[in-house]
Amino acid sequence: MTEDHKIGAYGIREQNKIIATEDTHIEELKNLGYTIVKSGFSDKKKQDIEQAFEDARTEQENKHGLDYLKSIDEHRLIRCPLQYNPIFIEILNHPLIAAICQSLIGPFVILNQQNGIINPPNKEKYSQGSYHRDLPYQHFTSSHPLAINALYCIEDFTTENGSTFVLPASHKEEKFPSDQFIQKHQRQVEAKAGDFIVLDCMLYHSGGVNKTDQQRRAINNVYTIPMMKQQINLPNILAGLYKDDPVLEKLLGYTTNVPNSIQDYYDTRQKK
Repeated sequence: MTEDHKIGAYGIREQNKIIATEDTHIEELKNLGYTIVKSGFSDKKKQDIEQAFEDARTEQENKHGLDYLKSIDEHRLIRCPLQYNPIFIEILNHPLIAAICQSLIGPFVILNQQNGIINPPNKEKYSQGSYHRDLPYQHFTSSHPLAINALYCIEDFTTENGSTFVLPASHKEEKFPSDQFIQKHQRQVEAKAGDFIVLDCMLYHSGGVNKTDQQRRAINNVYTIPMMKQQINLPNILAGLYKDDPVLEKLLGYTTNVPNSIQDYYDTRQKK
């Protein structure tokens, strides 16, 4: 911002300062509950991610059966895509997302879950198409976020293909707002392919209706304080993979996995 465009104000003794790249996003998350982060991925990288998404989808369907997945309403989700291709590790370990999470949550952050999400075409309903928090059933506020969601957009998120609706600043209120308030204040967030839509997990949000004839896909990555249990035991799924990387060992939950016995707990104490 140039001196000519500096915001006029008086009676101000304190003001936030933007120093690092992540500071703008951190300020938006604190005040609004959401922000858009550019991944900086090349076109080739974005194409590779899209292909890896479809490969993971096929592998999951082959492993569990599409009919079974439909019977439990899981056919529009890919659980733990990180198990299928290391490119998903690159997404969840994005340096700018890591910097934001560590600033807001704290220096010790774990991945709670990573899921591929498919918003179906032609106005079909899907599980994410209703307002919710990513810490569902919780009605409280906290001075610092307990969890952050970074939703990676595989294609452009537009009003036509069901981009995410948010209720700005609703992470600061305990109760779900009235229908009248939602209708007046909800905002539909548009983003480009390769962007992350980053949310405080206590922000009320919803997937929109996809009115196009093409699916809209994303990969959501939820980061939490280490005291929260993972949606699925990632160390078990990965069976030691990435454990030799000290950053990923912590992020993926190897160092916070629940001990199976008292002796296992004692062993963890010895390592501290």
